[in-house]
Amino acid sequence: MEKIEQVDLSVNLAGLKLKNPVMTASGTCGFGEAYEDFFSPAALGALVVKGVTLQPRKGNPTPRLVETAAGLLNAIGLENPGVETVLAEYLPPLASYNVPVIVNISGNTLEEYGELAARLSTCSVVKGIEVNISCPNVKEGGIAFGSHPATAAKVVRVVKANTDLPVIVKLSPNVTDIVEMALAVEEAGADALSLINTLLGMAIDIKKRQPILANVTGGLSGPAVKPVAVRMVWQVAQRVKIPLIGLGGIVTAADALEFIMAGATAIAVGTGQFVNPRCCVEVIAGLAEYCRANEVKKISELRGVAWNGGK
Repeated sequence: MEKIEQVDLSVNLAGLKLKNPVMTASGTCGFGEAYEDFFSPAALGALVVKGVTLQPRKGNPTPRLVETAAGLLNAIGLENPGVETVLAEYLPPLASYNVPVIVNISGNTLEEYGELAARLSTCSVVKGIEVNISCPNVKEGGIAFGSHPATAAKVVRVVKANTDLPVIVKLSPNVTDIVEMALAVEEAGADALSLINTLLGMAIDIKKRQPILANVTGGLSGPAVKPVAVRMVWQVAQRVKIPLIGLGGIVTAADALEFIMAGATAIAVGTGQFVNPRCCVEVIAGLAEYCRANEVKKISELRGVAWNGGK
C-alpha cells in the first residue's frame, strides 16, 4: 500500500474555504483568546466565537455549569458584552489569525436578529453568521424560535435580508422532527446548517433535594449526546442540499469521522476542549493520519460514505 504523504483537508462550507473541517463550537472558546496558551486559532478551519446579543447580558445566576457522567449541563444564559463592544474590541484582533471568523447571534425578537446581522456585516473580520434559533421569542410568550418550522424560517428570512454573508442556522435537537426543521430553514434561504445544539436536561442534588442549576434546566453537551447528533446529521444530510456542520460530543478524530461519514462537511469541537485544551488540533492531526493510513487523498471524499456501505 502506497503511503500518501500529502492529504487535502480543505473543505468548502457555503462558499467559505476552510483549510480543514475543524471548527470551534460557539460558547466554548470565548472570542478566540481562551485557548491561545495551548494552540493558535490560525490552525483551525474556522473560528466560531461566543454568542452575541444586541445588548450586554450578565447571564444566569450561579451555579450554571454541572458536570455529568458523560458531559456537561450548562445554563450560562448567553453572557456577553453586547454587539457594540464585540465589534469595537473583540473582533478586530481576530484578523491576525487569518482564519474565517463566524459569529453566533441570538435575539429575543425578529427585529433583533435582523439588526445583529446588519451590524456584524459591517465588520470585515466576520466571514459568516451562525444563527441560534434556540432563543425564546418574547413576542410569542417565550417559545423558542427553533421549536416550529415556520417561526425558524421567519428568523432565517430576516437574517438573510440583512446580510450578504453566509448564514448558518444552528438547529435545536429539542424538536419532534429535525428533518422538517432543516427543510424549512433551507427553503427560507439558509446557506448551511449546524447540528446539534444542546439537549435539554437537568440534575438534582440529592443531599439538598433540589435542582443543582439555579436555572433548574440546562443544555446537555459532550460525549453523551454524540449518538443523537450523529443520527440527526445522518437524517438531515440525505434530505437537504446545503452543507452541514456536525457537532455534539466530538473528542477525538474518530468522533469527527463519524459525523463526516454521516454527511457533515465540517465539524465543531465544544465540550471536548474543556477536557483537553488541545482537542481541536489533535482532531486535525488525527484526521490527516486517518487519511494517510487509508489512502484518502481528500477528506471531502469521506463525506456521506456511510450512506452506501462505506464506498
